[in-house]
Amino acid sequence: MAKETTRMPQSSAGLMSFNEDMHSKISFQPSYVIVFCIIVILIIAALHVFGAQLLTA
Repeated sequence: MAKETTRMPQSSAGLMSFNEDMHSKISFQPSYVIVFCIIVILIIAALHVFGAQLLTA
């Protein structure tokens, strides 16, 4: 006969919950983050294109 085991429900199951009352002191709008990323991408692309000219000048 198979051994009968009792399985207890896992209350958290590896998930973490955070209090809704906690807020960060620093907060950005999502649009600001997207604009910042686009600016960084443009700067990196410009350095790839014009970087060698800046070093030899």
